[in-house]
Amino acid sequence: MVIKSRRLDNEAIAAWIFLAPALILLGVFLLFPIAYLFYLSFTTGSFTAGGVRGVGLRNYVRLVLNPDFWQVLGNTLYFTLATLIPSLVIPLGLAVLLNRSFALRGLLRTTYFIPSITSLVSVGLGFRWLFQTEGPVNELLGLLGFEPVPWLGSTTWAMPVIILLSCWKQLGFNMVVFLAGLQAIPASRYEAAELDGANSWAKFWHITLPGLRPTLVFTAITTAIFTLRSFEQVYIITGGGPLNSTNLLVYYIYEEAFALFDFGYAAAAASVLLGFTGVLVYLQLQTWGDEA
Repeated sequence: MVIKSRRLDNEAIAAWIFLAPALILLGVFLLFPIAYLFYLSFTTGSFTAGGVRGVGLRNYVRLVLNPDFWQVLGNTLYFTLATLIPSLVIPLGLAVLLNRSFALRGLLRTTYFIPSITSLVSVGLGFRWLFQTEGPVNELLGLLGFEPVPWLGSTTWAMPVIILLSCWKQLGFNMVVFLAGLQAIPASRYEAAELDGANSWAKFWHITLPGLRPTLVFTAITTAIFTLRSFEQVYIITGGGPLNSTNLLVYYIYEEAFALFDFGYAAAAASVLLGFTGVLVYLQLQTWGDEA
């Protein structure tokens, strides 16, 4: 028993030695920044002149009482939902089509995946050029007999442009994830359904969707996290305008911290964002636990 106990102790020590580098990196680059973020959210002042001082919950009270924050939060929720639904439906439909054998299937898969590996800054510059007042989109509308639309200068149309960019950027990644999920569904289920006389819609509704449930949850949550942390689109295309109509939470935090140098207030807003993200991660872990 003594020898066995010593062996277990040696194995535990060896395990901690191998885990130590990863745990140190996790602590330095994840746990410490999160703890420091919460600390900053209860402070105010400058790092260079006079230092910081504690203010308790004042920054969070300012968030609750600030109508700009609520507008930004509403913008973020609207942007997230409006991006999430097309980013699930369109890639799922493409994955179902591209899961079949036909000519040029590999080329189409590669073509649809290209947006996922394209620089978001480059794509943002391209969309800004396309949708500017004298841009190609308005030129096309003119050829069709329509009046030009001030896409990026309109409180109505500026957000749909950013949503369109985000959906296009997320399309390829989600499609590949759905393809992997489809290929994990046993073909025998479809064969049995065909013998029972099921049509394509019945097979999709009763076999494909239930088989893709974990994949759908994973894709929905990762897409929601992608949209919640969106920054480049707003920074490159609209700068949060017009009239704050496209200002999202991450860009709002950036402006408060690095334009107004109100780090305590920005940290409080970032804590709210971290809370939303934490809820999404918790839901994902709960779903995986139920599937297991």
